[in-house]
Amino acid sequence: MRPKQGDYNIYYDRYISLIDDDVIKVLKTQLQTSLELLNQINEEKGNYSYEEGKWTIKELLGHVIDTERIFTYRALSFARNEKQSLPGFEQDEYVANGNFSSRSLEEMINEFRLVRESNIILFESFDAEILNRRGTASDNEVTVLALIFIIAGHEKHHMKILKERYLNS
Repeated sequence: MRPKQGDYNIYYDRYISLIDDDVIKVLKTQLQTSLELLNQINEEKGNYSYEEGKWTIKELLGHVIDTERIFTYRALSFARNEKQSLPGFEQDEYVANGNFSSRSLEEMINEFRLVRESNIILFESFDAEILNRRGTASDNEVTVLALIFIIAGHEKHHMKILKERYLNS
């Protein structure tokens, strides 16, 4: 089962298109592969940025964690039939206020693991009816299923950037 056009803002197709149909399996596999990748990075490199004005590795990871939490909140809200529109968020402001440089990379990797494990348990509890529920976030309609695919695609997108731009230099 995968989201259809109209289940999400077309902007998110850039993430959804990266994910195979079994999104729960993808989330579980991603957790393992991302942990393997992240655990290869030493603490000193955590504050490295590949270019002036770009996020550091810790900021990138903090962004992935924050975004997963926000999109999971949206999925939970709509799964529970929330009728109110949910606000958007400004990713650069979140990163600027995340205080990620003062945290250890090890602590952040553990946080990522715990957030993902918790979200997988939640998502596995959703049946087809719940996955097809929809609500409004950032002034756009979206289904619960589409939000889960966006979470997986967003993480895949950023881990690719981490490999290509941060760890290959």
